[in-house]
Amino acid sequence: MLQAETHTALQCYHCGETCADDHIHLDEKFFCCDGCKTVFEILDENGLCNYYDLEQSPGIQLKIRNWGTRYDFLDNADIAHQLLDFSEGNTQKITWFVPAIHCSSCIWLLENLYKLQPGIQYSRVNFVRKEVMLTYDSSQISLRKLAELLATLGYAPKIQLDDLKPDNGSQKKKLSTEEKKLYFKIGITGFAFGNIMLLSFPEYLDWVGTDYQNFFGYLNILLALPVFFYCSSDYLLSAFKALRAKTINLDVPISMGIIALFGRSLYEILTHTGAGFMDSLAGLIFFLLVGKWFQSKTYQSLSFERDYKSYFPLAVQLKQRKGQGSKSTSSIPVTDIKKNDHIIIRNQELIPTDSILLSKDAFIDYSFVTGEAEPIHKRQGDYLYAGGRQVGASITLEVQKEVAQSYLTQLWNNDVFSKEGGTQKQFQQKVARFSQYFTLVVLAIAFGAALYWNFTNPAKIWNTFTAVLIVACPCALALSMPFTLGNTMRIFGRNRLYLKNAEVVADLAGINHLVFDKTGTITHPNETKISFEANQNQGLSPEQAVHIASLVKHSTHPLSQRIFKHLNIQNLAEVTQFKEIPGKGIKGKVGGVEVSVGSEQWIKGEEFAPQNVAQLQTKVFVKLSDEVVGGFVMQHEYRQGLGKLIQRMQSQYDTALISGDNDAEAERLKSFFGQQSILKFQQKPADKLAFINELQQEGKQVMMMGDGLNDAGALQQSHVGIAVSEDTSSFSPACDAILDARVFDKLPEFLKFSKTSLKVVKMSFVLSLLYNLIGVAFAVSGNLSPVVAAILMPLSSITVVSFVIVTTNALAKYQGLVIGDTLSKN
Repeated sequence: MLQAETHTALQCYHCGETCADDHIHLDEKFFCCDGCKTVFEILDENGLCNYYDLEQSPGIQLKIRNWGTRYDFLDNADIAHQLLDFSEGNTQKITWFVPAIHCSSCIWLLENLYKLQPGIQYSRVNFVRKEVMLTYDSSQISLRKLAELLATLGYAPKIQLDDLKPDNGSQKKKLSTEEKKLYFKIGITGFAFGNIMLLSFPEYLDWVGTDYQNFFGYLNILLALPVFFYCSSDYLLSAFKALRAKTINLDVPISMGIIALFGRSLYEILTHTGAGFMDSLAGLIFFLLVGKWFQSKTYQSLSFERDYKSYFPLAVQLKQRKGQGSKSTSSIPVTDIKKNDHIIIRNQELIPTDSILLSKDAFIDYSFVTGEAEPIHKRQGDYLYAGGRQVGASITLEVQKEVAQSYLTQLWNNDVFSKEGGTQKQFQQKVARFSQYFTLVVLAIAFGAALYWNFTNPAKIWNTFTAVLIVACPCALALSMPFTLGNTMRIFGRNRLYLKNAEVVADLAGINHLVFDKTGTITHPNETKISFEANQNQGLSPEQAVHIASLVKHSTHPLSQRIFKHLNIQNLAEVTQFKEIPGKGIKGKVGGVEVSVGSEQWIKGEEFAPQNVAQLQTKVFVKLSDEVVGGFVMQHEYRQGLGKLIQRMQSQYDTALISGDNDAEAERLKSFFGQQSILKFQQKPADKLAFINELQQEGKQVMMMGDGLNDAGALQQSHVGIAVSEDTSSFSPACDAILDARVFDKLPEFLKFSKTSLKVVKMSFVLSLLYNLIGVAFAVSGNLSPVVAAILMPLSSITVVSFVIVTTNALAKYQGLVIGDTLSKN
């Protein structure tokens, strides 16, 4: 290990990270980098240093201030127009997603931007959505400068292609139409429910004469008409379509109850034989709509059905277009890319379309597509597929296909992404079978009771038949499952497990086999543990460390950059005769010493045959002059507590690991998973999908946990596919749930509570059926009037809903899950 003198750790005054030394300071305040010092100076110059009173070291580490051409696409008028929320004269408004927002000091700083920059008129932060809404004067500050200001302060906005608003925001409006429609229906029904109740009280209490009774009855009909024909239309149409298809769903008995209530009420009011039950009708539909809203409301800000556009850069640098000759570089939207265009891709940018490499060489990280962690070296003339990230200096590409025709787009649009998943289909089949049996039983009881009273007391036929349909309406049964699973979905969301729909809870409870991907799932995607293994059991001297750091600083290869970051040397030496040999390593002279860093075979000699080829990608050797002093060993940093978590899971589930990486760490992984678990390496996307299929053919209920587009097929095929993500707002292609990587260790609790939720559903079913049995018994006997039946119906719904919410909240808290906002807002 690197030998160094021990110093008292200095903390950066701005961000709180450990400073390498004390050479960056201002007065008695020390900083880890010039970026943090710059932010402090900006705040200090504008009298905003009370920012540091909010929390100890509240800032965000910043290493970059000169953003070059990163945001120059915002100077494109067409792109800017589509991003803006409002533009009139010089006044413009925009909303940006800023993932770095994490505490009260972030909010304070972002909402005081107007003190830092003339032209910013107003800024407001939505902490839950991590959004900042800005109003600015475009004559004083451009959109590009605004983005650069935020980035300089450590709050770089995340701008994606799907942020564009085609047709002046029509897409955003379209997405909210169904939500607005549901709110509108709930509002109409709630208004009618309250007013019909108010108008019906005098009738129930016999406070008014006949004339007023008739008048109030007519008013109730008017109020009930939009409730019946508009607000309940979804249920009525669903039942009609089911009957037309010669099947029965849960909406059939619900619709029968709605029609029975409306028909009987209409008859009584128009014939002046009663007050009707329009209040019960409005109450029934109101509770049904609230139940539907409850399911659809949870975490609307998350997108589970994102398309490939979410991952592409918003714009690219166009260097040359065929037929136009050479011209100055300009930014164009990625959707405007044409075949044969010459485009520039910068460090860490995603290649948006299949292209030919025109630059001398490049290092392409395909982990997004293949799962393989190490970048691949490409040479001039190589074909580059969309989805790779450039690592290192900017490269020039010649476009071969438009974005919509690229390899990544084809992979995304594969049938495995769009086919109907088994989760929802199985759930619907269970509901359909239950609906058929329930409806047939209710109809049999209603007609049987009517037939009995036809021979015994014909005056009771209509009341009995109507009362049975009303009191046996399965609204409580219909609400028990969505409210239970919906509340479970909400609780999971509070704990950072975001489900695609409530039905996933039921499938989680039935899982018996767990399959894990490696890279990005059980490992930290951006962390690598690095250690130096010396040949003579002696660490690197400070002088040797300077030599190595000075050399690797000149290489853009990710392994070189990791070594440079690990050594953390500030005062570097001059390097001469630098040379980088692709696929082998780098060498040069530092202070008269020849330094070489690279693969074991290259460092030790071309004739040397390494014993373990699998280790080539995880160990980088070092030679100083003619002596091989050792090598840097790089290991994946596994998530904290992985071993204990796997052991807990294996007491109830079978486990397996499938990875696109090599088997360099197979022995280490066996210490986590044990000798009996299946460990598969170098697996392509098709191999992962085939493995899931194989398990399912053996009768296993499989849950797949993965990260990356290459896992999409396996995620979709599995009974439950969970994407583990560091950024839950921008993932995922084909999963059933998104798990925030920070709560990976809570997986056993989530699985346990999913089983608990189904027990609550069963208990609520028992409670609901008990209501129905008692109510039907009274209705059949002729001792239950439709009025009482109509009162019992919403009462049973309220009871069941209250029961499931209170019970699930109590059990979740008992099992260690957060039910409030504490975890989700941190």
